[in-house]
Parts: sequence; C-alpha cells; structure tokens
Amino acid sequence: MQYTYHIHGMTCNGCRSHVEHTLAQIKGVSSVEVNLEKAEAVLEMENKVALKKLQEALKKDGGRYSIHTEKTNRQPEAKKTNKEFKGIGFFYCPMHCEGDKTYAEPGDCPVCGMDLVPAKADVSAEEKTYKGLLKKFWIALFFTAPIFMIAMSEMLNENPLNNLLPVGYWNWIQFGLSLPVVFYATWVFFERAYRSIITWNLNMFTLIGIGAGVAWLFSFFGMLFPDFFPPQFKTDSGTVHVYFEAATVILTLVLMGQVLEARAHSKTNSAVKELLKLAPNKAIRLVGDKEESITIDKIEIGDLLRVKPGDKIPVDGEIVEGESTIDESMITGEPLPVSKAVGDSVSSGTINGKRSFVMKAVTVGSDTLLSQIIEMVNTASRSQAPIQKLADKISAYFVPTVILISLITFVVWAIFGPEPAYVYALVNAIAVLIIACPCALGLATPMSVMVGVGKGAQNGVLIKNAEALEKMDKVDVLIIDKTGTITEGKPSVEKIVGVSDTFDENDIIQYIASLNQLSEHPLADATVSYAKERNIQLLKTTDFDSVSGKGVKGLVNEKRVLVGNLKLLQNEKIEVSEKLGKIVSKEQEKGKTVSYLAIEGIAIGSVIITDKIKETSKQAIQKLQEQGIEVIMLTGDNSGTAKAVAQEMNLNTFKAEMLPQDKLNEVERLQNGGKKVAMAGDGINDAPALAKSDVGIAMGTGTDVAIESAAITLVKGDLHGIVKAHGLSVKTMKNIKQNLFFALIYNTIGVPIAAGVIFPFFGVLLSPMLAALAMSFSSVSVIANALRLRTAKLD
Repeated sequence: MQYTYHIHGMTCNGCRSHVEHTLAQIKGVSSVEVNLEKAEAVLEMENKVALKKLQEALKKDGGRYSIHTEKTNRQPEAKKTNKEFKGIGFFYCPMHCEGDKTYAEPGDCPVCGMDLVPAKADVSAEEKTYKGLLKKFWIALFFTAPIFMIAMSEMLNENPLNNLLPVGYWNWIQFGLSLPVVFYATWVFFERAYRSIITWNLNMFTLIGIGAGVAWLFSFFGMLFPDFFPPQFKTDSGTVHVYFEAATVILTLVLMGQVLEARAHSKTNSAVKELLKLAPNKAIRLVGDKEESITIDKIEIGDLLRVKPGDKIPVDGEIVEGESTIDESMITGEPLPVSKAVGDSVSSGTINGKRSFVMKAVTVGSDTLLSQIIEMVNTASRSQAPIQKLADKISAYFVPTVILISLITFVVWAIFGPEPAYVYALVNAIAVLIIACPCALGLATPMSVMVGVGKGAQNGVLIKNAEALEKMDKVDVLIIDKTGTITEGKPSVEKIVGVSDTFDENDIIQYIASLNQLSEHPLADATVSYAKERNIQLLKTTDFDSVSGKGVKGLVNEKRVLVGNLKLLQNEKIEVSEKLGKIVSKEQEKGKTVSYLAIEGIAIGSVIITDKIKETSKQAIQKLQEQGIEVIMLTGDNSGTAKAVAQEMNLNTFKAEMLPQDKLNEVERLQNGGKKVAMAGDGINDAPALAKSDVGIAMGTGTDVAIESAAITLVKGDLHGIVKAHGLSVKTMKNIKQNLFFALIYNTIGVPIAAGVIFPFFGVLLSPMLAALAMSFSSVSVIANALRLRTAKLD
C-alpha cells in the first residue's frame, strides 16, 4: 500500500535525493518517491512502518529533515526563504554545490567554503561582505609585512637584525606576528579546508589549507623541537629554517584575491542593480480634484496616477488622459522614444517625455513587468549551464590529482634534489598545492552566465535559465509564428463581406463582435473594436466555446453562431457558397486574414482583417538566415495569407492552417531529424510547441501562457530580439570557453613549474609566495574576462 508523508527541510534536488535514499534504506519500505515542490514523500509498504521509525532514520541522518503524516501550512524552506527574506536578499553558492539551494544569511558554503553571494543583487550585503574581507586583509597585511621583512633580511650579507637579537628570538617574533594572521584574518581558510576534507568536497581551500598549514606547523614544530630535524633543515646558528613568512604571505595574498574577487563579483550583478534603480520611490495619486504624493507600495490596482514630464512611471498601467512619448530603452533595449496615447499601456521604470498624462494602475508590486524582469534575471543568473558539468567533473578529479603530484614532488626532490634536499622538497610541494587553485575553473561558467543574462536584460532579452543561453548557440532551425511574431499582432478590420439578403454589413459585424467579445484572440479584439467604433450594440451571448486553432462558437440572441476559419465550418459540416469562397480566396491571396460567419448552419459572410508586418521582421529574418539558421513559418492562418507573408519575408518553407498539435508535431519531426529547434510565438496555441522546442522564445507582447512556456522572452515582441538572443548566446559561450581555457592552461603550465621540472635546465623555481599571488589573480582574471560581455554588441 502507498502512504503519503510530508517532509520539511528540503531545499534542493540534492535534499530530495538524499531523503529518498535514506527512507529507501528502511526495512519494510519497498519504494519511495519524494516530490520537492509538494514537500511530500509517497512510500510503498506492505505493512505500514511506524512514523517514529521513519523520523528516527531522518534524525540519524543529521536532523536536517523531519517527516509528518498530517499536512501543515509550512512550505519547503527554499520557497519560504525566498519570500521571508524578500527585499533583503537570500544567498547561494556561486559554485552551485547544492544545486539551487539558497541560504537565509550570508556566510560560507557548507560544502565548498566559498563566500555565499546574494541572489537578489543586495547591494548592502555585497558591500558588507567586501568591507569585512577588506578589514581582515589590512590586519593580515599589517602583521605580515614585518614578518616578510624579517625573513628577507636573512638574504643580506651582514644581517643588521642579528646584531640586535639572535636568530632564535626573531623566529619567535615571527611566530607571534603570525598568530593574528593565521587565527583571525585568514582562519576561515582553514575552516573551509577542514570542512572540504571531512565532506570530501575537495576544492581550492583544501590546497591552501594544507599548503599554508604545513608551512606554519613545520615552523612552529621546528622552534619547539629543533633537535628532531636533520642538519639540512638548520641554519648555521643551529635553528631550524622557519616558513612563517611563506605561510602568512600566502594566506594574505589569497585573502587579497578574495577581496578583489568580492569587488569584481559585485560588478557582475550591475545589470540587475541598474534595473533596481529604475524603480521610482514615489508617485502622485489623484483623489478627486486633489493630488497626493505616496510611496510606491501604497499604490493599488485602479488608482489614477499623474505622471509629470521627466518622471519615471511608477507601475504598469494604461493611459486614460493625455499623451506623451516614453523612453522604454531600459526595458526593450530600443533607443527611440515611443509615442503613447489614451488606451496605450505603459511600464514601470520607463521615463516620461515632455508631457504630463494620467494613468490607471493595472499591475502593482511584484506583478509589474520590471519586477518580473528583475526576478527572471536573478533566477537565470543562479542557474547552471550544461557546460558547467564539464568544469564540475574536472574539479572532482583535479584536487586529489594535485595532492598526489605534491606528494610525488616531495619524494622526488627528497631523493634526487640538491642539498638541502628536504628543504627543496617541502618548498616545492607547498608551491604545487598553492598554485593549483581550481577556483578559476569553478568560476569560469557562472560568471559569464551572470554577466550574459544581465546584458540580455538590458537589451530586452530575458533569459529564464542558463541552459537556454547555451542551447541558443547551437540552434540551426527557427520556427516562427505569423500573427504577433512576424506581424504586429494588432489586427484591424478592413471590410465586411456579406452574401445574404437577410443580413447586411452591420448585422454581420454585430453577430461576429457579439460572439468574439468573450474571446481573448487578437483577431476577436479587432472585430469588437470595429463594432464599438460604429456604435453597434452587442447582443447577449451564451454557451461560448473556443475551438483552439479554428475559431469560436456559441449562442447569440438564441441563434447558433460560428466565427472562424474554413476548418471550423468543415468540422460543423457547413458549406461555403461559391460566391463567398471566391471573395475570400482573392483576399487571402493578398495576405489578408479572413474569418467566416455562420448562423444556424449557413455561411452568410466574412470579415476581412489585416495585420501589418513589423518593420524589423524582414531584416531580422535575413540576418538569421545569413548566420546559417533555417527559418520556417508555421501559422494557423489560411494558406493564401501564409504564402503572401512568406513571399514578402523571403521564406522558402512555411505551413498554414496549423493547429497547436500540428506545430508540436513539426517541432518533434525536426528534432528527430537531428535539428536543434528554436520556436518563437506569442499565443496560447504556440505554448505546446514552445515548451517542446530546444529553445522556446516568447514575444513579451503575447500571452502569459506563451511566456511561461518559453525559455527566452523578448520584451518588445520583435524578431530583431531573436538576433540579439542568438548573438548573446554565441558571445557568452565563447566567453565561457575562453575562461575554461585560461583556467586549464594556467594550471597545466603552473603546476609543473611549481613542481620544479624546469629547474634542471634553467635553475628556476617558483616560490610558494609567487604561486599564491598568481593563484589569487587567476580568479580575478576569469571574472575580468566575463565582464567584457557587458560591452559586447549583440547585433
């Protein structure tokens, strides 16, 4: 039998998998299925296992999760954290050690030890982290500098310090100065190293902790027990060579790298920060004849707001009085202001021109377009691209390999090296550990993704996840819809055609508009607007039914009415007269869209609708074709209209009268043929194909269903945005590959040099301090390369 339990404490797929595995080990449990979203587990058991036994199993596993039989109002913690800390930000590991898991407070990743970064572009949190690291760096530098000078004085022929105190005393002074560096300023590195070892998630801090730790402990042990060491480890005065300067300089340089990284990392979120700055703080609300200044959070749907020249628009809404030009470049990426009048929509964060107008608030708070863009960018910035798996796989083997190379280096130098062999062996083994930092490798992908997603947002291209950004680079076929994609999606009625003596033109549009008033289709809106402009009274409509891809039907004035394409009439076995058929065919050949009207089973007329082709469509399609992408148009419209549009767009392949299932089947057919398919659409009928395609691209001017089904959304709803999306993908993937190359080639060259392979030929060795300096800047160089994407041209 199956039993359902509620699980608390899961925050990611790793948690889900862990809980599933733990419960499956319990005797009597035959199968387990855990759902992260529902926060529940379904257990298959022949005899029901006691709840206490299940609870004990999870408790033994660390106590992070709890299991209950009754449903509570508690949410999975990942979602709870998101809402609970909305506004102040929540945090995640840039290495994605635990998938999409987030944390309530800043700190270190419990797996790899990296500093957690804010997922909400929290400027205050980033600044706090940076200032905390900077403070520790200055402390470390203050105590490290004298240690370094003491150590370097030994290179002088007549060391003046030895005239003041014997060497042994200076060693103890170095030891004392090193304590604040090791046990305060950089102690976190050793904590991270310890955590990485006990969890066996070996990383950069494993190498740093072992390398610097060995140097410091060796020095301390050498001062306490000098007689334990062979002569080659000792100075002329009989004291053991100490490496406090190596340990502290290494740790200080690594800390400097962390400071620089924290500063550079904050710049990768600059796109989101700029978006956050767009949101105004106040608005002017109209209450009767009076104006009042209010904060944004007090605006409610339906409020009338006055927007003065130069002001930012506070929320999404509709102009109800006046007209102006709006600068929408921060949302759409297009530089030219857009003229807006009564009835036009305006978006939060865009900037009013030189005229004042009154708007009605339609969406407020987190539902505004600007808020959704910020949330989408934040989410996408944290997501992993598939190429990241390559870096993760390399890192998994990298650290153990480096530790092995370090041990081999020590042995080889101890056996075959010149005197003092053991000293050379120790120094070179430490240098190998220090220089082989995998941090740059781990940052290579996430940094580029973060900057790339932000760059897209600034250009009106919203990326839902990093996988879509990567896949867009490989697309070789683009399927596009016609209405709202190639065309403006704002159809207008050109004329009415009637073939009945009983019904005139006004009667035909009256019945069409009366039925269409319950439809959300753009063509339906055009007929309703046309009727209202002519003051035609709409009739009572009941039993409304929308037939996807074909049309609508229902009872109008108690008469059975159908409005739609030829397929709808054929399904209802309604014949079209020769006269009406000829008129329709001529209009369709001109690229016009035609909807038939049938009343009580008789086709009595039609409405001719035009939908202007967007000015940028032809140019965008041409650019995509030049880049080697095959463009195919699939439309639910008739073949005549489709052919006319395809010819104007220079499209060789198109299919007309396509139902949602037909579009889905076409996507599957192309994918089965080995093609990487992107699908661009804006309607509900495009949603299945958008979801099935390798990369779904929704027009921001389209329906919410289409946008939810797509991986990329074009805010402006313009095919030119696809050119930008493709350019962004190509440049981001190139940037990621450059980062991976830099990280791998750096280690490939650095590790052998640190091990001393060129010493027999050139007498050159890489000191641990230089290795630490190079390692610190390797991560910063990867971030700096990623930041170049901010200035990239996308078209």
